[in-house]
Amino acid sequence: MSDALEQDGRVLRARVAKGRHGTLDGDALPLLADALTTLDPASVGAVLLVSESSPSHPASFCTGGDVRSFAAAQDRGAFVGGLATAFHGFLRAVVDCPVPVVAAVPGWAAGAGMSIVCAADLAVGGHGTKLRPAYPGIGFSPDGGMTWTLPRIVGAGRARHILLTDRILDARAALDLGILATVVDDGEVRAEAEHTAHRLAHGPTAALGRIKRLLASSPDVPLAAQLDAEAESIAACAAGPEGDEGLAAFTAKRPPSFH
Repeated sequence: MSDALEQDGRVLRARVAKGRHGTLDGDALPLLADALTTLDPASVGAVLLVSESSPSHPASFCTGGDVRSFAAAQDRGAFVGGLATAFHGFLRAVVDCPVPVVAAVPGWAAGAGMSIVCAADLAVGGHGTKLRPAYPGIGFSPDGGMTWTLPRIVGAGRARHILLTDRILDARAALDLGILATVVDDGEVRAEAEHTAHRLAHGPTAALGRIKRLLASSPDVPLAAQLDAEAESIAACAAGPEGDEGLAAFTAKRPPSFH
């Protein structure tokens, strides 16, 4: 397994950036995408996205790609386009992952980092966390699905404001807008995200995967179709082993044990 990947019980930890400033790890993106695409929910119940940080080496979550390499490229369009393609393979894997994806977001999440935060299911930030589109600052338009995910989180009007003005969002604003799910003390971001990922990983994995799929489909289908999908999904849950355990635990007045 790559040093960008580490399995801890039922949690798969994936490092998306490297260095103190959290530069997107372009070399690791295909490996991360493959790991998320091929993971087995029987052994992995949640994915945790992290930066290269530790208590003695704090780092931003991800401040985007290596801008100096963009500037130095002989064919900048081809170079940046190739990176975007690799990045998008990873983002598709995050969105399509059959288990919850949690992001631990200390410091800055800018450019590609903000795109990753918007694609994750849950993001944990600190009081000092800041998010910024950052693309207009270097004369670029966004990648990483930000023009798709951000409007679905904050609404079209707010997304236009944030993207066109390259607005910096502090932790409170990001929490209020729903981009961050939780904000804790800066030194507790990784621990809180780890706790969240492990709690989800030991939950009803199949049911959580169905919730992800229902939420993903809901903006683009009529209510009647969504109701049909919900009925099919809840019936499958009720007929499966997680439903058996959940109902048995409820009637026995004990906590369920899904794994």
